[in-house]
Amino acid sequence: MNILDADSIRGPMSGLSRERLDALEVFPEIESTNSYLMEQAAPPPGRFRVALAEHQTAGRGRRDRIWYSPPATGLCLSMSYTFRDTPQFLPCLTLAIGVGVAQALEKLGVRGVGIKWPNDIIARDGKLGGILTETRATNAQMPTVVVGVGINVDLERSDARAKIRSRIGHVIDLASCVSSVPSQSAISSLLIEGIFNSLAQFDAEGFAEFFDIWPRYDWLRGQHVSVESETESSKGICQGIGRDGALILQGKDERVRVLNGSVRLNRRKGA
Repeated sequence: MNILDADSIRGPMSGLSRERLDALEVFPEIESTNSYLMEQAAPPPGRFRVALAEHQTAGRGRRDRIWYSPPATGLCLSMSYTFRDTPQFLPCLTLAIGVGVAQALEKLGVRGVGIKWPNDIIARDGKLGGILTETRATNAQMPTVVVGVGINVDLERSDARAKIRSRIGHVIDLASCVSSVPSQSAISSLLIEGIFNSLAQFDAEGFAEFFDIWPRYDWLRGQHVSVESETESSKGICQGIGRDGALILQGKDERVRVLNGSVRLNRRKGA
C-alpha cells in the first residue's frame, strides 16, 4: 500500500491552492523531486505543480549536500511556481517559504517551531526539516522557482535516526512533536497550501509581511554563531534579519550583514 495518495492529498485543498494547481504527481521512489520538476515544463504565471515521493535516492540540500531520507520515514515534496513578475529580494523567498512551512506545522500541532536561517526547520532544538529553493533559467521577467521541502516524519521506523545524526547532528521527527501523527497525505495537503500561499503572497506583495512575521520563528536570535561562506567567515550574536533577508550579526566591534552561508552555533542561549 502506498503511503501517499494523490486523491487524498487534493481532497482537503481549497481556495486558490486547488484552483491554481496544474499537476500533482506522486512517486514511490525517485532520484529527486526537485530535479524532476526542474526538468518539466514551467507552469503558467501564478500557477504551480507538485511532485511528492515516498523515497528519494538522490535527495539534495543547499550547496549540493545530500538530504538523507530512508524509505517510509519522511516526506519529500517539491513545488514549481512561475511568478507574474520578478519579485524584489527574490533571494528572500526561502525565508518566506520557511514561514509557510512553520505555519503548516503549527496546524499539525507542532509547538515551538523555529526557522534556522536560512533554510532549516527546527523543533525542540532539533532539525525537523529543510528547504531547497532553485531558480530555473527560463523567462527572466517571469522566473520559475522550484521549492523542495523535506520533513522527518517518523525516524523510528528504521535505523534512520542514527544514520542521519551522523550526517547533520541533532535531528527530530514529527512523531516526537505531536500526540498523533496524521497520514503523510494529510501532512502533504497542509504543506502544499502553506508553501503555495507563501509563493502567491510573495508574488503579490514581496517580502515585507514575512519580514514582520519572522521574529516569531527566528530560532537564531540571541545565539552566538559562526557563519561560513565560500569567500568569508563571520562570528557574532544574531540580531535578526534585514529587510533584504540578510542575517545580522553583532560582532566584537561592529554589526555584520551576511547574505549567504552556513550557520554553526558556538554557544546556546543561557550557556
